[in-house]
Amino acid sequence: MKLKWLGHASWKIKAAGKTIYIDPYQGDYDEKADIILVTHSHFDHCDVNKIKMIRRDDTIIIAPEDCVEKIGPPVETLKPGEKKTIDDIVVEAVEAYNYKRFRSPGNPYHPKGFGVGYLIHAEGKTIYHAGDTDFIPEMKQLKGIDVALLPSGGTYTMDNEEAAEAALAIEPRIAIPMHIWDTDPREFRRRIESVSDIRVVILRPGETLDV
Repeated sequence: MKLKWLGHASWKIKAAGKTIYIDPYQGDYDEKADIILVTHSHFDHCDVNKIKMIRRDDTIIIAPEDCVEKIGPPVETLKPGEKKTIDDIVVEAVEAYNYKRFRSPGNPYHPKGFGVGYLIHAEGKTIYHAGDTDFIPEMKQLKGIDVALLPSGGTYTMDNEEAAEAALAIEPRIAIPMHIWDTDPREFRRRIESVSDIRVVILRPGETLDV
């Protein structure tokens, strides 16, 4: 399995003979997609032009309901806890939301029910893409995660400290920071590796990790 960070929250995953893109926005889109996963409808996670570039007639797109009109059907929607099997890959939606970061009083950037994260089960491994989220209680229920892709840039999502707390709660084999903005991911790594056996991998946009 290969995980390529395209930048921001955008990923390209090669697994079980499929090409999977998550949150198309940044990076190079050099192959057509078998599967496209969108966590929520904000433009920097759901770039319609990028989706058009990689979409084939038989590409399976999974995205929240408010993305359907934006992307154009057919688009499937998974609510947290729901799964879809695509040949040898199982995609499961999980909760992703803000409870402490607000656009205005009482108005979170990502309210509960607005977006999701995804678990991707393939080749005997599980990849967790957290979406845009705070460190939420539901993360403590996640088990058996091989790679956790965690936003750590603050403002709209967890910052380094909270993302490290989330990683320590989830206990993946590998944690990778994303959605970094101008923060230093080495702080994320230090906070985790100083107190656990979790391996932190810091990628530059365009770099690939073999899992």
